[in-house]
Amino acid sequence: MSKKWKDRLTKLLYTVVSFLVFGLLWAFLSSFTAVGQFMPGPIKTLQYFFAHFAEKIGPGTIPYHAVMSLKRVIPAYIGASAVGVVLGLLMAMYWPIDAIVRPIFSIIRPIPPVAWIPLAILWFGIDDKSKYFLIALATFVSVLQNAYDGAKAADQQLVGVARMLGANDRNVFLTVVLPGAVPYIFAGLQLGLNAAWGQVVGSEMIRSVDGLGWIIIRGTDNNNILQELAGIVTIGILGYALAATMRFIESKLVRWNRRGT
Repeated sequence: MSKKWKDRLTKLLYTVVSFLVFGLLWAFLSSFTAVGQFMPGPIKTLQYFFAHFAEKIGPGTIPYHAVMSLKRVIPAYIGASAVGVVLGLLMAMYWPIDAIVRPIFSIIRPIPPVAWIPLAILWFGIDDKSKYFLIALATFVSVLQNAYDGAKAADQQLVGVARMLGANDRNVFLTVVLPGAVPYIFAGLQLGLNAAWGQVVGSEMIRSVDGLGWIIIRGTDNNNILQELAGIVTIGILGYALAATMRFIESKLVRWNRRGT
C-alpha cells in the first residue's frame, strides 16, 4: 500500500475515533448526569433524525428543508463570490477603484451580518429576497478581502521582470498576479461559504416557513428538543459536506498550494 493511501486511511481512522469518542461522551452525559434531563442521547437523536427522512416536520421532511436552505445559499453565494473576487482584484490592481471602494468596505466589514436583518426585512420584505441579501453580504465581505490580499501579495520582483520583458497590465495580471492570488481566493471562498451557511440558518430562524433554521426555531417553540437536535445535526453534516467539496475543488484546481491537499 502506498504512503498516500496509508495517510488517508490513518486520517479516516482518526475521524471515526473522534466521532466515537464524541458519541460516547454525549451518551454518558445524557445517561448519568443532569444533562439527561434536557438533552436526549445520541441514539434517540439519530433515530429521530433518520425517521424524519420519511416523516414530515411541518411542510416537509428533513431532506426537503435541507434543499430549501441550499436553494437560498447557492445562488446568493455564487453571485456574491463572483462580484467579490472581481472587485477585490480590481481594487488591488487600480488605485482609483481602491480609493473609492475601500472606505465604504472598511465601514461595512466589521458589521456582523445579523445586524442587517431588520434592514433587510425593511428593504426586501420577509420573503427569500431578504435572505439572499444577507447571504450575499456575508459571502461578499470574506471573498473580497481575500482576493484583494492575494493580489497585493504578488511577488513584485516577478512583476518587475514581466514588465521589463514587455508584458502589459493584462499579461502581468494573468501570468503573475492571478496565479499567486488563487490560493487566497479559495481561502476567501471557504470562509465565505461558512459565513453564507451560518447566515441562511440564522435568517431562517428569524422569519421563514421552511428550512433548517425553521426546524430549530419551531422545535424551540414546541419544546421539542429532538427536533432542534435533528436540525443542528443536519446543519453540521451539510456544512461539513460543503466545506469538503470546496477543499476537493481547490485540490484539483490549485495543485501547487499545500492547503488544497
